[in-house]
Amino acid sequence: MSNGLTMDTLVSLCKRRGFVFQSSEIYGGLSSAWDYGPLGVELKKNIQEFWWKEMTRVQENIVGLDAAIMMHPRVWEASGHVENFTDPLVDCKGCKQRFREDKLPAENVASKKCPECGGELTESRKFNLMFKTFMGPVEEGGNLVYLRPETAQGIYVNFKNVTQTSRVKFPFGIAQVGKAFRNEITTKNFIFRTCEFEQLEMQYFISPDEDDKWFEYWKKERWDYYKKLGIRQDKLRFHQHGPGELAHYAKVAYDIEYEFPMGWQELEGIHNRTDYDLSRHTEFSGKDLSYLDETTNKRFIPYIIETSAGLTRTVLAVLSDAYEEQKVEEGDTRVVMHFHPAIAPVKLGVFPLVKKDGLAEIAQNIEKDLREDFTTFYDHGGAIGRRYRRQDEAGTPYCITIDFQTKEDNTVTLRYRDSMEQVRVKIAEIPDFIKKADKEYRRE
Repeated sequence: MSNGLTMDTLVSLCKRRGFVFQSSEIYGGLSSAWDYGPLGVELKKNIQEFWWKEMTRVQENIVGLDAAIMMHPRVWEASGHVENFTDPLVDCKGCKQRFREDKLPAENVASKKCPECGGELTESRKFNLMFKTFMGPVEEGGNLVYLRPETAQGIYVNFKNVTQTSRVKFPFGIAQVGKAFRNEITTKNFIFRTCEFEQLEMQYFISPDEDDKWFEYWKKERWDYYKKLGIRQDKLRFHQHGPGELAHYAKVAYDIEYEFPMGWQELEGIHNRTDYDLSRHTEFSGKDLSYLDETTNKRFIPYIIETSAGLTRTVLAVLSDAYEEQKVEEGDTRVVMHFHPAIAPVKLGVFPLVKKDGLAEIAQNIEKDLREDFTTFYDHGGAIGRRYRRQDEAGTPYCITIDFQTKEDNTVTLRYRDSMEQVRVKIAEIPDFIKKADKEYRRE
């Protein structure tokens, strides 16, 4: 359990503050589908942009791609998904619940008894996780297509297009953010495992004789990324895949795991995929996907180091990591979300101390001017302390209050979310002050 936080508490906060809502809630909801509210969509967008900057701008020689969700069905034969992308499924003959056999307790597998009602379980059968649909007006086999279960294949089939058009130098990477779909047998733990999700993936193409070096490089880079994102280091760990865990394409694989409210779970995977993917697509498409290294004049099928994270799963980790309940004056409890300022849904709250004497108008003008630089929120309702608490719960790192002194010297009170410290800042200096504070940010 992360910091004593339960999933029920986190789900309640997300619903109450507009981070995440149950999909189609007015119709009873749809299992495994979630909608991101006003705060949630900003948080998700900010995390995506943070990742994109780290991958395509901070890193050298990595370019972006946005491939289509629907692809030629032969892609998924070549990738091995048609054959291998399955989970072992069992049904209870009594309560009719379905389970992944490999996730059941060993005693239930051995006895073939349902863990819920004790009823008899069916024999295990393979269940392919890909969603099927049909392209065109007729539902027949020739029109069968799949909703992609991962974004990586869109990168592999565009390997030649990228090398021929972008003048990337070897080794190089291709990054992509996109929707993926998996028909999971069981979905649970809020937004951790869902049928529709977004992936943050980067495929790094390298010479086969340098795979160990680049694998270690990306292990360190991805660990350091979560430090930059503000995730507490004691909540992260590496997990190496053993022989029974390795995917069919992987030579070696590590997960970065986070201690979620339900325990340690995968946050991101780093995989040495060898030349499996480009070799398979060469075989199935008949197109040569080898690479000619002009410095050595050698031609080879590149190896691939993959970094693959779930965007929505990262959102859950950030929400879990940020949550804290603090005891403050007179036994009151302050709920505060310690988002890193770079990803906070609202960067700056703007409040008039009172609505009268022209303070509200001054505050509204200041807030309007600051919109160009920051995501802002204006609030004049209730006591100032209550307004601070509302923004603490939304994770807003800074709040400014316009008071009577503002009318005298053009300064405002700026309050820090984590420490609740307050300082006076000139109105004209607010943007530079906050940008400097962002760079110096350290979680209390």
